[in-house]
Amino acid sequence: MDFEAVIGLETHVQLSTKSKIFCGSSAAYGGSPNQFIDPITLGLPGSLPVLNKSVVEDAIKVGLAMNCEIRKFNRFARKHYFYPDLPKGYQISQYEEPICERGQITIRVDEAKRVVGIKRVHMEEDAGKNIHDSRTNSSLIDLNRAGVPLLEIVSEPDLRSAQEAGAYLRVIRQIVRYLGVSDGNMEEGSLRCDANISLRPVGSLKFGTRTEIKNLNSFKFVEKALEYEIARQMAVLKSGKEVIQETLTFDSTAGTTRSMRGKEESADYRYFPDPDLPPLVVEESWIEEVRSRMPQLPEQAMRELIEHYGLSAYDASVLTTERSFFEYFRRVFEGCSNAKAACNWVTSELFGLLNKAGADIADSPVSAESLGELIKLVDSEVISGKMAKSVFEEMFATGKPPKGIIEERGLRQITDDSQIIALIGQV
Repeated sequence: MDFEAVIGLETHVQLSTKSKIFCGSSAAYGGSPNQFIDPITLGLPGSLPVLNKSVVEDAIKVGLAMNCEIRKFNRFARKHYFYPDLPKGYQISQYEEPICERGQITIRVDEAKRVVGIKRVHMEEDAGKNIHDSRTNSSLIDLNRAGVPLLEIVSEPDLRSAQEAGAYLRVIRQIVRYLGVSDGNMEEGSLRCDANISLRPVGSLKFGTRTEIKNLNSFKFVEKALEYEIARQMAVLKSGKEVIQETLTFDSTAGTTRSMRGKEESADYRYFPDPDLPPLVVEESWIEEVRSRMPQLPEQAMRELIEHYGLSAYDASVLTTERSFFEYFRRVFEGCSNAKAACNWVTSELFGLLNKAGADIADSPVSAESLGELIKLVDSEVISGKMAKSVFEEMFATGKPPKGIIEERGLRQITDDSQIIALIGQV
């Protein structure tokens, strides 16, 4: 019997707000242990949460970007569990009435497009961090992260392979970075996910017993963990045994999953509406005001590059990897009106030197305007393409404009026949 994988991801996006979701303490990454805490973070008696408006706006942006319905009436709920890094004994989240529902995004795998449903996007607070010290055989708790705002993006179980899951997660990261709501840095925990996976016979609509792999914090680990778990469940089913519903962790060193505990269900968390927070009412005028301030999104940017600038789908995908790449390219084009040349110079010459220098495009010593000017000088035959590469390297090293370098080094080409004949006569 042949089986297919059924995968759904729960992606946690840490927002880049200045303060935490329900108090005024800093939401900055790092700091000395327990530096950014207060009575609300600590869950002290009598402390009351106050919702950060910026978190709601970021949630609306993400919901709109993922084609979700924005709920006009939504509320917060208490999710109860007892971990040392959760001082209150519950997490403030959303359950029955999240801010965003029923959306979808498009992913690309091997040049083929696939639509993946978004079940919900909801706001919640992050927990603190347990730090395990093997030298003293003890665990320490840092509550700087407790109360930092999160968006949890829950996909429909529409993914069918580890490769699709990786592509989906990359699109999520791309969207939140375009919107500027998160840096999506997986190494720092700004983007992490839990993967739910089950197998079922091909053609069947009934879901199999699922397992959940917790806290995957890199694209590589997501794909490797899912590949291993698919193979493991396949072997279990083909041997005539049943998959056990459980929560797993991924051992990146061994490349295997291992059991952490039995899989929890929503009833285990004893959700109920948070009595300290009134229902949140989102007016249509607020949604439209947020929409008006949103930047162009990756799909729209790709369409513009292909349809307006005449670039290939591959070139467009490279230039829309980051919003900064797309905006830099457009400014280069404004200076030279040659889309293909602008694309080649940005993706080959500029990216090559930036990679060598370990620098980001925002720190490029060559402005988009200067690169556009250089391309225009090549197109007008002031200098050759070969000379232009040498000029560009000096521009990158010194930050000088192209015309100044050309004049200093006497690189201007002579294309006037009469001038060339006169020079020959002087030899």
